[in-house]
Amino acid sequence: MKRRFRLSIGERGIRKDVAHEIQFHIDMRARELMDAGMDPEQARAQAVATFGDVPRFTEACESESRKRVHRAAWKERADTVLQDVRYAIRTLARSPGYTATALVTLALGIGANSAMFSVVDGALLRQPPYANARQLAVVEHPVPSLQIQNLAFSPIQVSEFRAGTPAFDQVAEYHSMAFDLLGHGDPRRVQTGVVSADFFNVLGVKPYLGRTFAPGEDAMGAQPVLVLSHKFWVDQLGADSTIVGKSFTMNDRQHLVIGVLPPLPAYPDANEVWMPTSSCPFRSSAQVRDSRTARMVSVIGRLAPGHTLAEAQRELAVVEARGHAAHPDDYKGVKDATILASPVRVAMKSGADSAFLILLGIAALVLLIACANVAHLTLARQLRREREFAIRGALGAGRARIVRQIITESILLSLAGSAIALVLAWASVGALSRVAANFTSRASEIVLDWRVVVFTLGIAVATGVIFGVVPALGDRSDLATRLREGGHATSSSGKVRVRSMLVMAEVALAFVVLVGAGLMIRTFEGLVRTDVGYDPEHVVTAHLDLNFTKYATPQQDRQFDDALLARLRQQPGVKTVAIASEFPASSSSPQNLNAFDIVGRPAADSAHQPKAEFSNVTPSYFATVGTRILAGRDFTDADRDSAGLVTIISQSAAHKFFGGQNPVGQRVSIPGAKNLELTIIGVSGDVRQFGPAADVSEQLYIPFQRFTVRDARLLVRSSAPTGATTNLIKDAVHALDQNQPVIDFRTLSAARDDAMGPWRLTTILLALFAAVALAIAAAGLGGIVAYSVGQRTEEFGIRLALGAEPSAVRWLILSDGLRLVAVGLAIGLAAAIGSLGLMSRVLVGVRPTDPPTYGAVAAVFLAVGLVACLVPARRATTIDPASVLKGA
Repeated sequence: MKRRFRLSIGERGIRKDVAHEIQFHIDMRARELMDAGMDPEQARAQAVATFGDVPRFTEACESESRKRVHRAAWKERADTVLQDVRYAIRTLARSPGYTATALVTLALGIGANSAMFSVVDGALLRQPPYANARQLAVVEHPVPSLQIQNLAFSPIQVSEFRAGTPAFDQVAEYHSMAFDLLGHGDPRRVQTGVVSADFFNVLGVKPYLGRTFAPGEDAMGAQPVLVLSHKFWVDQLGADSTIVGKSFTMNDRQHLVIGVLPPLPAYPDANEVWMPTSSCPFRSSAQVRDSRTARMVSVIGRLAPGHTLAEAQRELAVVEARGHAAHPDDYKGVKDATILASPVRVAMKSGADSAFLILLGIAALVLLIACANVAHLTLARQLRREREFAIRGALGAGRARIVRQIITESILLSLAGSAIALVLAWASVGALSRVAANFTSRASEIVLDWRVVVFTLGIAVATGVIFGVVPALGDRSDLATRLREGGHATSSSGKVRVRSMLVMAEVALAFVVLVGAGLMIRTFEGLVRTDVGYDPEHVVTAHLDLNFTKYATPQQDRQFDDALLARLRQQPGVKTVAIASEFPASSSSPQNLNAFDIVGRPAADSAHQPKAEFSNVTPSYFATVGTRILAGRDFTDADRDSAGLVTIISQSAAHKFFGGQNPVGQRVSIPGAKNLELTIIGVSGDVRQFGPAADVSEQLYIPFQRFTVRDARLLVRSSAPTGATTNLIKDAVHALDQNQPVIDFRTLSAARDDAMGPWRLTTILLALFAAVALAIAAAGLGGIVAYSVGQRTEEFGIRLALGAEPSAVRWLILSDGLRLVAVGLAIGLAAAIGSLGLMSRVLVGVRPTDPPTYGAVAAVFLAVGLVACLVPARRATTIDPASVLKGA
């Protein structure tokens, strides 16, 4: 038994124990030999020789002893942990109110973080689902003077990149177009990715069915082939497993289906089918193949082993500079074009990182508020368990042992809350992925997987430690005092201060959350009230992209457009109808920003040329969208056939480029086109062409039928319901051409609302977080005031007995509670000013330090604080002084 206890005294004890054990065996053998008549010295020498290699046996025994000690120690720890867990379960079960409140609070806080982490992880953190994702780079072509983030490249430039960039193993090209797809059901208008044959090999994408493009299938004269997207195959073709080997008609040619892709993000675009460059009639035409100005493709490269993105960008810039020097005429108007290479994961964010990270940060604040609230509840519960802790301490439990028990209960609660949180996150992840689809093409990758579970368990443990340690650290009272006073003396001022500090922290954190939500609400409210410059009500739009094989000449396009407009004008309920190359809020960024010259006022250089968004529109376009002509006149049918070319400019363009002069009658010219001068015949009102959040852009309108655009938008203002107007449009188009698809029906109001979608959804999520934060903070404030009233019952009874007015007692309690609110608001104000500047990227028309928002949130907190304090304050005035004095 003595040796057994010596095993627990550390390394020195183990060595001493082993030495004694070995010495014992040697002594016993030597004694046996001496009893047999052997000399003592010889007996000891013989005993040692018989025992063997003492150092080796010593080391082996020490090693075995260490293992035995460690096993015993681990078993003891495990037994202790199991004992703590069992005791924690029994203790929590005896406090169902506390347990239920803490579980709900933690589930809300942890669940919000788990759900937002699933969004951030799927959309921002993890690598895209490509085998070569870490080596992939997207090459962009910014033109600052034209405010173009990515001017497309010409196929010639792509060939030069392939030859002149050793840092890239492979370089693939891509662009997207819409074509009519015939066969296997109704005619379809499909978005088509046009790529070099090595595109999917560069990405590292393996087909779901069949194969992808083989080398040489993008060569001129190759057989037209198609690869289908997984979504198109499932949604439009019913997941037909025999689709490989079947053919579709596209662009008057038979295209063989050779494969189906696996589920992938809708990147670079939401393409439904894919074809090699040789199958695209535009990309394969001589005008595109042989022209350096035919800029229509994007570039994706795969880094060669041992090379970096910085090396690749330097090589690309050298190739670009060489092209500028050798072909200066081909770079007129885009002389400041540069090269930017970025990882594909970064390119796929699409600006979503700001909104998602802000939401995750707000969710983290909600979790901190939940931690503070549960810590506050735990501290209140500890005050009721003081006698229990005092007795355990008197029986030998050290402070560390008691703190460990408290933390065990906290972690157990937190883990249980995380289980509920995972259920909440699982229930919300579908809705969140639909929300995220407004921000990123990677919404389909937002799932509740093991990464989210590990994150949830991690923050659950951290949360449990936080709200368990904070109350435990406040315990500094004397055990003897606690036992003598029966636990009542432990409601020390120190613990009251800790509770007050927790409530102030809740108020401060909730203030930051509410200000963030308030700023987004102010932003969204401002967007709703923004004058967009047009009347979106009762206007239905549709996408009409004429088949180029059937409408190959401008004359054929005009005939179809004229016949369609005439037919629609005759329909009942139709007020006005127009065709345009774009309409307000149809895109979120400039699509046709071009430079022009004012005749008689040449610009010093291309960097100083006037620039405007060019739109092709038919007569009645302004009446259809509800924009007024402020000066001059509107387009007429005669403008299409007149000898002179005309244009209408927006009011902002008139002010910017002509100052106080009347622009009507002035002429502008478009560089690069022979004798292309346009006379300004009118000035239109300004519109927010790219959505309510965008600035007013300078617009230049050109008669549609003078410069026909095959890919057009149809707009119909009608008094009929939207569904009836949609049917009128379909019937009118199919009466002229039954195989002509007409797609993407939207009202102008819906287009405007869609443009505000990211702000709307961000506002809703922040408002939900703010409501949770406010409720938790209010509950914490009400709890501490109620506890304070309970502790001061005798004081209030004596005050009332001595003649104090109930209103004075109420005010005393209210002032204590509101003082906590005021201090919390002061801390929250400083924190909000210091941190919410990060929201500036998602705010429109509102500063992060917007005084009305801060004032409104402070008023809300004061009102909520007043209500939270009023109930316990009213209860204090109902105390019976006689019963209090009798009990005293």
